[in-house]
Amino acid sequence: MAVFAYQGTNRAGTVVKGEQMATTKAEATNILRRQQINVTKISEKGKEFTMPTFGGSVSAKELAIFTRQFSVMIDAGLPLVQCLELIANQQDNKHFQKILHSVRSSVEGGATLSMAMRPHAKVFDTLYVNMIEAGETGGILDTILQRLSAYIEKNVKLKAAVKSALIYPVSVISIAVLVVVGLLWKVVPIFGKLFEGLGVALPTPTKIVINLSNFIGSIYGLMIVVIFVGIGFALKVWYGTPVGRRAIDAAMLKIPIIGMILRKIAVARFTRTLGTLISSGVPILEGLDITARTSGNAVVEEALMKVRAAVEGGRNLMDPLKETEIFPSMVTQMVGVGEQTGAMDAMLSKVADFYEDEVDAAIKNMLTLMEPMMIAFLGVAVGGIVISLYLPLFELIGKLAG
Repeated sequence: MAVFAYQGTNRAGTVVKGEQMATTKAEATNILRRQQINVTKISEKGKEFTMPTFGGSVSAKELAIFTRQFSVMIDAGLPLVQCLELIANQQDNKHFQKILHSVRSSVEGGATLSMAMRPHAKVFDTLYVNMIEAGETGGILDTILQRLSAYIEKNVKLKAAVKSALIYPVSVISIAVLVVVGLLWKVVPIFGKLFEGLGVALPTPTKIVINLSNFIGSIYGLMIVVIFVGIGFALKVWYGTPVGRRAIDAAMLKIPIIGMILRKIAVARFTRTLGTLISSGVPILEGLDITARTSGNAVVEEALMKVRAAVEGGRNLMDPLKETEIFPSMVTQMVGVGEQTGAMDAMLSKVADFYEDEVDAAIKNMLTLMEPMMIAFLGVAVGGIVISLYLPLFELIGKLAG
């Protein structure tokens, strides 16, 4: 027998801590579950410290592939433990393989699949575990796994679309900045010395470019770089605080074009997540709680928690959603229709499909708009420097010809 220190929540949602005697971790978790304690953290006393695993992470794509394979195997009638063993042995990601072996061991020890997954929150988040638990309770684990894999695949597709859209403008702007800095740092000083030796009068554009070059080459240029890096680091640290996260997320939603795309992404994620949870049998209050925590935006999360409180107070879902002023009227009306007809999950899925297409279209339009602007910026920046360097030479050639 060993002593296990645990942390979890009781039926009232209060955080509880304590110790439990058991032979294995799975047995301790089962005992606590029978006491209606939802275990979030458990470890054998005296062995709480574990060496951190560097570089160990599981991507959303790997999780989607695992869920799809798992659903096919369960649907084919293979035992749960055998499915986990087969998929774990096929994993190239050693960190994920270790987690799956741990889950298999817990299931073999008598734990349910959701209980075995719960300690690995970095891989199997709250949404994933709650849906698995709903599937186990309703005896439809294969169906739930199929819905989960479809949900994760759609999320991966949405994130990939946003990332691929950002790659082009970020690459062009980065190259433009590097080219301009390279010209000012290495090329312009050569021309500056040439003009100084010739003793020609410099036009205003040339003076500006040479002064910029001198500034970048001096200690002040290095200080500017350090200041920008410091600001970036400070913003990252501030974003880690609740106040900073809310302020930055609110500011992002107000940026022209980008803010509109972020709102559409938030709506698509909300409707897809809540629709998947409701269709899987997760209660509406729990579904709203999970959806809020997985929204990815502090403003949206705060709004959804207010909606949850209103629904818990006896109101319908449509009116509190409308009061947030974050979700478009089409979304709230579709939710209202879903509530009246009892087809909330179907309505939310349709809205999610629509807004995912809207995000794709908005990203394409943004790229179409940004492309000529970036080319113009690159041309003006580089062309302006080159022309300003040749202006004194043109004047000198004109004088010599005269």
